[in-house]
Amino acid sequence: MARIVILGAGVAGHTAARHLNKLLGKNHEIIVVSPNAKWNWIPSNIWVGVGQMKEEDVTFDLAEVYRKTSVSFRQARALSINPQGNAESATPFVSVEYTHADKAGVKENISYDYLINATGPKLNFGATEGLGPEHGHTVSVCTASHALEANEKLQALIQTMRAGKNCTVVIGTGHGMCTCQGAAFEYIYNVDHVLREAGVRDKARIVWLSNEYELGDFGMGGVHIKRGGYITNGKTFAESLMVERGIEWITRAHVKKVEAGKIHYEIMDGTFHEQEFDFSMLIPPFAGVGLKAYDKAGEDITSAVFAPNGFMKVDADYTPRPYLEWSAKDWPKTYQTPGYSNIFAVGIAFATPHLISKPMQSANGTPINPTAPRTGMPSAAMAMAVAHSINDMINGAPKPTHSASMAEMGAACVASTGAGFFRGTAATMTVFPVVPNFEKYPDYGRDINLTFGEIGLAGHWMKYLLHHAFIYQAKMKPGWSLIPD
Repeated sequence: MARIVILGAGVAGHTAARHLNKLLGKNHEIIVVSPNAKWNWIPSNIWVGVGQMKEEDVTFDLAEVYRKTSVSFRQARALSINPQGNAESATPFVSVEYTHADKAGVKENISYDYLINATGPKLNFGATEGLGPEHGHTVSVCTASHALEANEKLQALIQTMRAGKNCTVVIGTGHGMCTCQGAAFEYIYNVDHVLREAGVRDKARIVWLSNEYELGDFGMGGVHIKRGGYITNGKTFAESLMVERGIEWITRAHVKKVEAGKIHYEIMDGTFHEQEFDFSMLIPPFAGVGLKAYDKAGEDITSAVFAPNGFMKVDADYTPRPYLEWSAKDWPKTYQTPGYSNIFAVGIAFATPHLISKPMQSANGTPINPTAPRTGMPSAAMAMAVAHSINDMINGAPKPTHSASMAEMGAACVASTGAGFFRGTAATMTVFPVVPNFEKYPDYGRDINLTFGEIGLAGHWMKYLLHHAFIYQAKMKPGWSLIPD
């Protein structure tokens, strides 16, 4: 009997657990380790953050779902990996510390035959002084609890504007190296929508603040899309959305510090500026969760297993080279960790080989460019591929049998405003592939017939239905596997 340990129960980790449970059943042992008791459908946190959904609409209890399966759940956080075992045994193991109230602080070593690192990111609010809801002056929608607080402050702002005060809302990224612009991009339109519904939009100045070189970059180096039979670029598409809604924007910005009511930022020419605000939601930069790795003798080998940013190395080509010399083939396919055939990293936990957007620096040498996105659909695709590979390797395959390169897969983003079925709209955009492949698609780096953007109610319906479909799927209800990941 093989034991598979999965670190993390977000989109990637839970997807891997679902598929391994279906593939392996009770013949092998599956253990999921997560510090969080609840699963969170993060894309819908933006609706919690404007009061159009509740926390229970976007979360559910993991232990309750896993009790119906062959998966064993441990509410704990991973501390370190011993891929060679230790002096006492050659069996590899992970060290964890329980976060469940009944066992809080208790440490345990869990042996494994196969390990999937799906720990996701550390929300690195500390990279920017004054950023974030816990120790700073901005709100967040990165977790359901963060989104609840964001909505409380947004509703208070609405009351302030109803009393006659003009207010400034700033939404975007809180550091020069942020990723996940999509969440902030969607949130700003939902805030705009809610303010209009409340009848106070005329009292609000809304500003988009981003580290993108141009609007519509999204960490993907920009995009050309087909719309209405014409080809346009993501910059024009994004700018038109903002102009139509009276939203201002500041790009090429690195937030250096946030004070109460004031954001200090640097732009590409090296100059420093300030932006006052009454309400601000800025996405933090991501880092690895801080996992360590040790060899059999107990020596620290973290730098060999993880990149400097804390994300795990996989089958990518990390050879340093100039940006223009990188290509789509450098991206990982199997997510297997070099030197350890039984370890994989998926979702945000894997280290990307290079930026998709061109590396940029301010005149002062400050990096200002989005990092590569790898959430949502790509995370699920990676996890499913790894689950199938492990199943086949348990059954005798000498190496991974499935692949899911971001240079060979597409992704869809639906930025919806409003959560009701009849009121709302959405900007829907698809890209194929996520990582541009200029060798295969020399004109735009992507298949223009599969890369398009539309705006309208149909996209809003899609987002609303996908919310319920993915919650149903994640709860592993009857027929869940028929719903595409």
